Amino acid sequence: MPHQHFILHKPYGYLSQFIYELKRKKKLLGELHDFPNGTMAIGRLDEDSEGLLLLTTDGKESDRICSSKVDKEYYVQVDGQITSEAIEKIRLGVEIGFDGKKYQTKPCNAFIVSDIPDFGARAKKIRDERHGPTSWASITLNEGKFRQVRKMTAAVGFPTLRLVRVRIGDIHLGNLRAGEVTEVAGFTTVPNLSASAP
Repeated sequence: MPHQHFILHKPYGYLSQFIYELKRKKKLLGELHDFPNGTMAIGRLDEDSEGLLLLTTDGKESDRICSSKVDKEYYVQVDGQITSEAIEKIRLGVEIGFDGKKYQTKPCNAFIVSDIPDFGARAKKIRDERHGPTSWASITLNEGKFRQVRKMTAAVGFPTLRLVRVRIGDIHLGNLRAGEVTEVAGFTTVPNLSASAP
């Protein structure tokens, strides 16, 4: 039986897993599509994050992609009008907390986004627009500390309101809507080992 591979636009509010052992009811990936037995997510997105997620029935393929320093691009909506100075700090690396210790993020690619893709409305409203302006930025990482993008924007004074992963290597989210799944032949275009650092 050949392995199967999928590209998913993970909606807000879903865990990047198929089994959840704790008693609280959570939304899981199996509710979005009739995936074959043995399907696993390659990496993860937090429950309150959205966007591109790769899935496969091939554990070796999952290990290959997870073990490589693959570029992952995120579009992040932040509280306030993010400045070029804040973007430059993110590009050069900022200090965040990780596992109770201080961590200096690696240099990365980041820029202000003016032409926002239509991601559709989020299941949970971002916030009331009367609370002030918001803006978007693109941040590309090839490291993946816990909630790293959110910690990075907070470190420069612009807390994250919405986070959408739009690219993994050379695979793009494209026009896939939240909750939609596409089956593909494989992930031959991952990894894209281009250096994110300037």
